[in-house]
Amino acid sequence: QVQLVESGGGLVQAGDSLRLSCATSGGPFSNLVMGWFRQTPGNEREFVAAITWSISTPEIYADSVKGRFAVFRDNAKGIVYLQMNSLRPEDTAVYYCAARYFTGSRRSDEYAYWGKGTLVTVSS
Repeated sequence: QVQLVESGGGLVQAGDSLRLSCATSGGPFSNLVMGWFRQTPGNEREFVAAITWSISTPEIYADSVKGRFAVFRDNAKGIVYLQMNSLRPEDTAVYYCAARYFTGSRRSDEYAYWGKGTLVTVSS
């Protein structure tokens, strides 16, 4: 059973940077496609980014974060990161790490494993 634990959330000001981490255990990390989602109260979980095994599109991003966020992984440590730059108040949310096998996806219902989330608050 794959387990995911997010860390790195906090309170920052607009324009600041923050790096989230997601530590994995219980599965072969190198086989996992890792995704990041976020959610605000009353809203559905929103895709942010994913890192896949595709040669042509190894990383995929939501349009709202493209150019500001970067997802990368350390296979030796079993950790995936979300580097968030130029943060905006609208980036405020609980950020979740998710995992699935095989191909990347923007759909939250296609991810089998989830962390409990970490809160990111961006003040204006």
